[in-house]
Amino acid sequence: MRISDVLRIKGDRVVTVTPDTDVAGLLRVLAEHGIGAVVVSPDGTAIAGIVSERDVVRAIAARGADVLTEPVTRIATSSVRTVTPEVSLEDVERLMTDGRFRHVPVLVNGALGGVVSIGDVVKNRIDELESERSELAGYITGERP
Repeated sequence: MRISDVLRIKGDRVVTVTPDTDVAGLLRVLAEHGIGAVVVSPDGTAIAGIVSERDVVRAIAARGADVLTEPVTRIATSSVRTVTPEVSLEDVERLMTDGRFRHVPVLVNGALGGVVSIGDVVKNRIDELESERSELAGYITGERP
């Protein structure tokens, strides 16, 4: 399965914040959308960074609550790993595991075209395993040729 297949199922909607959004505003966006990370983008297509709940927690632990008034760029990861729709899901799994991150922006023709999360990867893997289990059970019981 490829990233394009995942995006076809989940959709390509991406929640972003602008670089001048403060951390408190970021938290409101995360809560409003029930998500764990957003792409920092000046225009909704270019990627200036990515910031997650973990980034917020670590910054508050290091510098205190004053972080909430700082721009998200102070805590965001600016060196963002991205993938294209043609990349296999297995390669994304490996990238996330090796890089120890949970969200990967997808670039379509050089512009932000989606985000794949570890939850998307796990859901796909569970669906694949369930399908294989069902086919094997059908084969064993003779319900499938």
